[in-house]
Amino acid sequence: MCSIVGVLKNNESSKTIIKMNEELKHRGPNIEGYFNDGYISLGFRSLFKERNKENLFNKDKSLTAILDGSITNYKELKKDLENKGYIFKTNVESEVLLHGYDEYKDKLFLKLKGMFSFALYNLKTNEIIIVRDKMGIKPLYYYHKDKDFMFASEIKAFLKHPSFIKKLNKDKLSTYLSFQHSPSTDTFFENVFKLRPGHFLTFKDNKVKIKKYYEFKFTQKEESIEYYIKRLEKLLKESVENNLSKDKKVGVFLSSGVDSSYLSVVSKVDNTFTVGFKNGIYDEITYASKFAEKMKLNNKYKYIDKETYFSKFSYIQYHMDEPLADPAAPALYFASNLASKDVDVVLSGEGADELFGGYLIYKEPYSVKMYLKIPFIIRKLIAKIASIFPEKFGINFLIRKGTKLEDRYIGNANIFNEKEIKRLINQKKLNITFKDITKNQYKKAIKYDECQKMQYIDINNWLIDDILLKADKMNMANSLETRIPFLDDEIVNIASKIPTKYKLKDGHTKYVFRKAVSSSLNHEVSKKEKLGFPVPIRTWLKEEDIYNLVKEKFENSHNFFNTKYILKLLNNHYYKNIDNSRKIWTIYTFLVWYDVYFTKEA
Repeated sequence: MCSIVGVLKNNESSKTIIKMNEELKHRGPNIEGYFNDGYISLGFRSLFKERNKENLFNKDKSLTAILDGSITNYKELKKDLENKGYIFKTNVESEVLLHGYDEYKDKLFLKLKGMFSFALYNLKTNEIIIVRDKMGIKPLYYYHKDKDFMFASEIKAFLKHPSFIKKLNKDKLSTYLSFQHSPSTDTFFENVFKLRPGHFLTFKDNKVKIKKYYEFKFTQKEESIEYYIKRLEKLLKESVENNLSKDKKVGVFLSSGVDSSYLSVVSKVDNTFTVGFKNGIYDEITYASKFAEKMKLNNKYKYIDKETYFSKFSYIQYHMDEPLADPAAPALYFASNLASKDVDVVLSGEGADELFGGYLIYKEPYSVKMYLKIPFIIRKLIAKIASIFPEKFGINFLIRKGTKLEDRYIGNANIFNEKEIKRLINQKKLNITFKDITKNQYKKAIKYDECQKMQYIDINNWLIDDILLKADKMNMANSLETRIPFLDDEIVNIASKIPTKYKLKDGHTKYVFRKAVSSSLNHEVSKKEKLGFPVPIRTWLKEEDIYNLVKEKFENSHNFFNTKYILKLLNNHYYKNIDNSRKIWTIYTFLVWYDVYFTKEA
């Protein structure tokens, strides 16, 4: 299954669940199924016709289940349960959930591997349990207000329920402006929440209880670097193999990075897919084509111009559910659209950078050791003086090094600081800031080194609410299944043990990962540093047509923003040599999203 939805009946028409399920048709256009009793209505959709559309139950028919995603170890679990006397009628993963819950109750959830969100419903007690996978590959939302409770794979399903009250959660704007995405459990819709990865929710007697069954932790273990290289090499190949499918056409998104290059070679797929921009800083397509030719891979590519990019931008924000100002999200949409014409499934490289130390910023604590020997109180004073001057790389460095990590690092995207946000939204005091999101995370990471702390913050924010969210939403918008080999349990487990000194070594990021994949790739590719996705937003915002498009939006944004301030950001970027592209894009994205969901009829 590729989407799930559930809603308490509360005298609602049985057509309500059909309308809600229909809103998620893009996630599974081929199969749909329903369950109704006097208390609840459940619906699901699937991409693949061979999925069972009949309702499944446990032995005494007290429990039923719906699943989005896949349980990769369901065969082992099924065998274990058969040895315990359970009889299976199908080979469907959701039947493993039913018998598994009978045997293990909530201890089952930790045993599950894969990408999933699912619901269990007890027909006798009217208890509902919803569960999300360990790393957050699959999204899961719920709405609870008064006596109304519903859950779904995407928020837009709730809009089809007659009792759903669509109201903007304005407090969310301040943290979005820092992160460029919607962090934490609340959303831009009042009373709509995200179930966090590694958690399950129980609903009974109109009460919600949430428990954690898994939490990522670094458990650094001293072994030789040779041990980790050989062990990781083996686990990576096994993970890729486990994510292939004998009865599905599988492809790979190929960029200029080591992650996707490795996946394309080891998987031995027939097709790879790349999108690029001719006026970008660098061209992904040129690299991908040369690499594919050298490795004898079929590479299909498409250049995206600004007209195509902007023509789909509102549609893309609709599919995101909440505003996401990552310029790579539309690029991924176009790559997915390209791939969906030829394959059913794509392998993608999300997670490797966060787990193995792939971002250049992770090197910062180790590249400035001499400066860090200066007492912090002096560095703090230098930072205060530096903040007076215009933003430049050297100035920003002095400011960062005069500020404690927990006061400045919120993840890969750090768009507006607290002072800027107050000015931006005309508030003297913010109801919530980025520190309200990261404070407890830093407490849990107190014993980690600085690189691990940054990784931990990224794994709990950036990875979940940007990287994985856009992977799911953009691929599902094109009815394409995505599999993430680098986030399989065994890979996550070994990544948590590898010391930082092996991840950042000899001036390289992701060192041990590069060594582990080097036997499958040539030396040049395995050493290639991460470049990021080359969407030329900075260039486009200096072109008259895009400038005017954004300017019009900004001039009519007084309900949310200090228009004088944001127009100054835009004009300084357009007329002067001041790069405000990320700030402009974050504001513009929110305004487009708001129009889609609140100005127009979503």
